[in-house]
Amino acid sequence: MKQTLLILFTSILTVLSATAQTKTVKGTWINLAYQDVRNKYTNPAHVDYTSPSFWNQKIKEYSEMGISYLIIMAVANERKSYYPSDFMEPAYPSNRESPIEVIMRTADSLDLKVFMSCGWAINQYDDRNTTEVPLLQQRIMMETAAKFGKSKSFYGWYLPIEDGLFPNLSDQAVDFTNMLTAEGKRLIPSARVMISPYGLWMAEVDSDKFAAQIRKLKVDIVAYQDEVGCVREPFPIKKVKQHLETLGKIHQGTAIEFWTNVESFTWEKGTNSIESALIPAAFPRYLSQIIGATQAGAKEIVSFAMYGIYDKPDSNMPIGQPYGSAKAYIDYMDWRAGKGRWPWLEATFKGSAEHDAIRKKVDLRTPPLTTHQQGSLSDNLYGTEDTKDKRWTTFKNGKMTVVIDLDEYTTITNLAARFLHYRKEAVVLPSTVTFYLSKDGKKYERIKSVPIEISKNDQHDCWIDMAFVENIAKKTRYIKVEAEGEQNTLIMCDELLVNMVK
Repeated sequence: MKQTLLILFTSILTVLSATAQTKTVKGTWINLAYQDVRNKYTNPAHVDYTSPSFWNQKIKEYSEMGISYLIIMAVANERKSYYPSDFMEPAYPSNRESPIEVIMRTADSLDLKVFMSCGWAINQYDDRNTTEVPLLQQRIMMETAAKFGKSKSFYGWYLPIEDGLFPNLSDQAVDFTNMLTAEGKRLIPSARVMISPYGLWMAEVDSDKFAAQIRKLKVDIVAYQDEVGCVREPFPIKKVKQHLETLGKIHQGTAIEFWTNVESFTWEKGTNSIESALIPAAFPRYLSQIIGATQAGAKEIVSFAMYGIYDKPDSNMPIGQPYGSAKAYIDYMDWRAGKGRWPWLEATFKGSAEHDAIRKKVDLRTPPLTTHQQGSLSDNLYGTEDTKDKRWTTFKNGKMTVVIDLDEYTTITNLAARFLHYRKEAVVLPSTVTFYLSKDGKKYERIKSVPIEISKNDQHDCWIDMAFVENIAKKTRYIKVEAEGEQNTLIMCDELLVNMVK
C-alpha cells in the first residue's frame, strides 16, 4: 500500500512539475568595474558606466523586464569605491553622484530589492586567507550599511566569495561565509544574505557530506551557478538539471532558500578565459536552463547576467553589445509575452506537449545517416542537448524530407518540428523548414516555409529549437516536412508534431 501511494505521489509531482508555470528571471548581477576582456561588451570603453543618467535608465529598463532583484557584484575595485567612502578614493568623478547612490535611489522609486556587495576588498582575486581582505570586506559592510541600510531597496548582502563545490563546500568556506553573515546581520538584522557558489558540474550532490555542508551555512539564500555558460563539459544541460533537482530536495530540509543563478552568456573566443568576452547565448539554450531551474523547485531564478547581455534595443544608453544582445532581449520578452514558437518550445522542454501524430507512421524520404528506430519521430519522446542522445534522427548533407501518414483525414491546426544545433560537430539547424499537406499522398499543397534564425554565437553551445506554424485549419491525411540547411552539415530531428497542445 505504501509503495502504491509513493508511486502515485511521485506521478502527481511529475505532472505538477511539467505543468507548473515557468518562472521568469527575477534578478541580475550588476558589474560596475571593467576587470578584464570578459567585460569587453558589458563595460565597454565608449560607455561611461559611472554616469548617473546611465544607471537611472538602465535600472528602469531592468524593471520593465520584470527584474525585482539587483545584485551588485562589487562596490569597490582596485582600492577605489563606487560609493562615497571614507577610506577609499572614488572610482567615479567626485563632482557627481556615485553609481551606488543612483542605483539605490532608482531602485527605491521602482520598489526593487538590492543585494549589496561587501567587495572587492582589493580586486576580483580577493584572497580570504590574508589578514587584510576579511577586515576590508567588513569595513565595506560597515560603511555601506551606514550609508544605505535605511534605504527601502536595501534587501540584503551578496557575499562575492563564490566558493567552489569541489566536491562540496569546504569547512573553511563555510566558516568564512558564516563569519561575514554574522557581521551583515549584526549591522542590519533584517538583511538577507546570499551566496552564489560555482562548481556544480563537479559537485557530489548525492553525498551526505554535501548536504551536511549546506546545512552548516547561516545564509538565507544559496543561488547556485548552473555553469551552462561556462561549458565545463560539452553537453552540460542534462547533468545540470539532474543536480538542480537534487539540490531542491536538499534545501527542503533546511531554512535556506534554494535559488538558481542561470548563466545567460556564451564566449566570443575560448571558454572560461579572461581573454575572451562574454556574449549572449542563443535564447533556446537559456530557456531550457530556466525551465530546468523551475522544475527543480528554485524559489527564484537570478542570472549572471541580464546586465550587458540582454540589452534593450534602441536604448539611447546602450551598453554596447554588438553580438546579438538586442535579439536576445526581443526573444526573452516575446517568450514572457507568450508570442510565437516560444510557448510551444517551452512545452516540449517541460514534457507537457502532446500531439495527434503520436505513433503514426513516418516515411523517411531522405535516408537517415544512423540506424533509425521506426516511430522515433512520432513517439512524443524528446531528445536532450546532446548529439549522443539516441532520440535524435540524423540526416546528412543539410537535407531532410519526411512524410507522416495520419491514417485518416484530420483537421490540422498547427505543425512543428524540433531540431538540434551543435556547430562543433557540424550539427546545424535547418535554415528553412517547409510544411505540406496532401489528401492522397501524391499531390501536396505547400502550407508555409518557416525560417529558423541561427545565433552566430554558436562556437561552444548545444541547443534545441523548433519550426512552428499555426492557424492552418485544413483537413488532410498526409503531411510532408522538408528541412534544408547548410551543405556538408547534419540535421538532427527528434519529433514531428501535429496539432500540438501544451
